[in-house]
Amino acid sequence: MHTVAVLALDQVIPFDLSTPVEAFTHTRLPDGRPGYQVRVCGERPEIDAGTFTIRTHRGLEGLRGADTIIVPGTARPTAPLAPAVRDALRAAAADGTRIASICVGTFPLAATGLLDGLRVTTHWIAADLLAATYPGVKVDPDVLYVDNGQFLTSAGAAAGLDLCLHMIRRDYGSAVAADAARLSVMPLEREGGQAQFIVHPQAPTPQGSSFEPLLSWLQDNLGRELSLTDIAAHAGVSTRTLMRRFREQTGTTPLQWLHRARIRRAQHLLETTGHSVERIAGQVGFGSPTAFRDRFKRTTGVSPQAYRRTFS
Repeated sequence: MHTVAVLALDQVIPFDLSTPVEAFTHTRLPDGRPGYQVRVCGERPEIDAGTFTIRTHRGLEGLRGADTIIVPGTARPTAPLAPAVRDALRAAAADGTRIASICVGTFPLAATGLLDGLRVTTHWIAADLLAATYPGVKVDPDVLYVDNGQFLTSAGAAAGLDLCLHMIRRDYGSAVAADAARLSVMPLEREGGQAQFIVHPQAPTPQGSSFEPLLSWLQDNLGRELSLTDIAAHAGVSTRTLMRRFREQTGTTPLQWLHRARIRRAQHLLETTGHSVERIAGQVGFGSPTAFRDRFKRTTGVSPQAYRRTFS
């Protein structure tokens, strides 16, 4: 039987903590025996979880001897990590313990220095902050989870369940993991490389920006095949001036902005209409359904039809 220690830090996010507890507690081997012994550990017997208090099973000594340590997210991900917690995680890593984080739990794990030089992920909304706070890690905001062997990181809480199922599959095989997935009402086939289904929002444009009318025009003309020359002509500037000013005010290029807007519109149409993929491709300005399918999958990690099945 594997032992899983879930580390509860101050202001732990309850759902991030309950996800591994539920996934590992309900894992059963083919003969009916439990696959994991789960214990919740913390610096103190009671941990503040915002709306309520969590009582831990063990102190930090409970991390010793665990086969896996899970670090859930907290409501204050950039809060300084207590030296005792840092030392306990480093000692566990030195012993070869597998350590995984859920959602913004990547922040306290990164604070130990154990993730330096590694590719990691976290919730997409916190990816830029993680990269700025810990420049030694390589943040990939577009995947569900990253498995580096000893150290694993996941995106949001739902992706944390994907990661738990991945670890169960590593430990006991696909059949046991599939049973755990069914108990969690979760598909087993969502692989770590699949995108987080999030097309990141455009960089905010300062209120009163001279490009506000241009951005509105672009939104209204997503179905047209627009070149950089077309956009510059509508803005009444040269392409060189357009590129410089557009990046200054939006943080990206006109064509990148247009691409993201088209994919967001396509996501909305897939979620809310029964339009065919071919029709949606034309509505959002792609010259062919094949080009649309290719770009959509490269952006979201799944095909338009798979996205519709998940979110319609």
